[in-house]
Amino acid sequence: MSAFNAIDSEEPVEVDDFTPELEPQATWCPGCGDFSVLKALKQALTELGKNPDEVQLMTGIGCSGKLSSYFESYGFHTIHGRPLPVARAAKLINPDLEVIAAGGDGDGYGIGGNHFMHSARENHDMAYIVFNNEVFGLTKGQPSPTSPKGQKSKAMAPHGNAKAPIRPMSMALSSGATYVARTAATNPRQAKEIVQEAIEHDGFAHIDFLTQCPTWNKDAKSYVPYIDVQDSDEYDDFELDDMRAAWEMMRETEEQLYEGKVLTGRYYRDESRPSYQEEKRERGDLPEQHVAEQYFDDGYTPKRSYEILDQHR
Repeated sequence: MSAFNAIDSEEPVEVDDFTPELEPQATWCPGCGDFSVLKALKQALTELGKNPDEVQLMTGIGCSGKLSSYFESYGFHTIHGRPLPVARAAKLINPDLEVIAAGGDGDGYGIGGNHFMHSARENHDMAYIVFNNEVFGLTKGQPSPTSPKGQKSKAMAPHGNAKAPIRPMSMALSSGATYVARTAATNPRQAKEIVQEAIEHDGFAHIDFLTQCPTWNKDAKSYVPYIDVQDSDEYDDFELDDMRAAWEMMRETEEQLYEGKVLTGRYYRDESRPSYQEEKRERGDLPEQHVAEQYFDDGYTPKRSYEILDQHR
């Protein structure tokens, strides 16, 4: 039997199926880049033929955390920096679910930076979308881990941010992510395609999604004009499976952003490395019947904790 009989259903899916009845209209600030993430996610899943019952969306705290409220699917609004560990648990309990985690740059690269690093290292099978607007927007403009050095903020840095920004894509690559990309809210076509590729990827897929904040980070404007590295004659000569080339391209991309040059696109993809879940199945560490289904099966007797521990002694 299946606890989720909607998985792999052949019913047609429309974009509006992912719009919830409770909060159908997002209430982000006018001009916020977060609207583009929501649109890209709906379009990508629709084109993949996924229905809301096949998807689980985990979000963190901040403006980006409201994504799960404006998106119809299974969801969990976690605390600061914690969407990834909750997403990892959900994927282990029911691998048939399409698990997506999302959070802001402060939530994902700062407060939850350790979970980001280790989720990439272990190559958990999920898509991780980070809304990167270079600022803590919900808490009124404090510098975030991606805020450029010198950026001023009335809230926390009236004399300018004293810290250099992190390099999120380089961090993802060095930690072990097997798909790394950057897109921008101002490029909806590319955003939809990259989100779709990340969801389809078997392994940890990281998207650094540039989302302008018109309220608390006016300096970033709207990340235009942008250059798609795959469509540019200047940058299209590197292979996505070449880690060294990806590293060099990421470094240039991350440096150029603060010089006013916005580069986006796909940077790295490794399809040969098995995901964490695949390795667990090969080792026999995952039950044949998903844990999520066990509690819906009248004939199944759940194991006690001491029985599980005996297997690992």
